[in-house]
Amino acid sequence: MHTPDTLLPQPAAMKPPGLIHGVILGCFCLGFGLLLAITDRLTLDDIAARALEDRQNSLAQVIPSTIHDNDPVTDTLVMKNAHGREITVYRARKAGTVTGVAYEIYGSGYAGEMKLMLGIAADGRVLGVRVLAHKETPGLGDKIEVKKGDWILRFDGLSLGNPPAERWKVKKDGGQFDQFAGATITPRGVLAAIRGGLDFFAANKAALTETK
Repeated sequence: MHTPDTLLPQPAAMKPPGLIHGVILGCFCLGFGLLLAITDRLTLDDIAARALEDRQNSLAQVIPSTIHDNDPVTDTLVMKNAHGREITVYRARKAGTVTGVAYEIYGSGYAGEMKLMLGIAADGRVLGVRVLAHKETPGLGDKIEVKKGDWILRFDGLSLGNPPAERWKVKKDGGQFDQFAGATITPRGVLAAIRGGLDFFAANKAALTETK
């Protein structure tokens, strides 16, 4: 007896290989994305804490603890410098009075931009300068780092009028500051950055030292 084809068991429909691969790939991407999100969330607090610690250490080197009883890291003011670049100003206070400020300054070195932190007392004297980041040549330009020499310390206590503004240059350019043997561009860039930072303070002293 002939059995109609419609009554015979039919083979299970085969899913296209492309669909299966797509599902597997989708699951893999979803799992990887979730893993990244979880990892990012777990490390977010640690990264923030490390960044805060780095900032506190940088400020501690250019703002003496003896001149403030507040936390300069949280007492900030955002302003624009002469080039229109936003900078965060960290203010030191004692009994409510601003005794000093610190902010990042930038200079052009031999291998690119250099980032420094400049601390200035309320009367305009340099409290300290420290290099935060640079790409200068090891053994030559990196002498701007305090751990490589004391060159960067010679600015402590100086001001825009001491020496006169026109003397804020390396000796090769008619100024009073030493350059490095074989590396004039780096100290020249640092001096230009410090001079610019002092000019910024002079132009904005009232706003920077205002007690609010």
